[in-house]
Amino acid sequence: MTEEVKSENVNETVEEESADVKENKGMAILAYIIFFIPLITSKDSKFAMYHANQGLVLFLFGVSVSVIGTIVPLIGWLLILPLGTLCWFIFVILGIINAANGKQKQLPLIGKISLLK
Repeated sequence: MTEEVKSENVNETVEEESADVKENKGMAILAYIIFFIPLITSKDSKFAMYHANQGLVLFLFGVSVSVIGTIVPLIGWLLILPLGTLCWFIFVILGIINAANGKQKQLPLIGKISLLK
């Protein structure tokens, strides 16, 4: 009988998370385009905040690639800037796909960084 209660609690938790995912899927997708809008509108959603964090880290990655690629002559212009921009674009697409599918999957290389609580 104790096992049944535990399994019921697990199912309730899953249903609550799926409700959060359903309600905030659009905000999670938007986090990869304009990361600060989910920060303002969906503070209570763990799902939207996770993707807002990923979007913020991705934004900072893009800014750093752009700055470093512009400052470093020749190698930056011919190697860092094009490859970094391509990598950034792929990460944006992966993040949007994960958010649209309702997954909290980390982005490659930069996904472990957590700037928001």
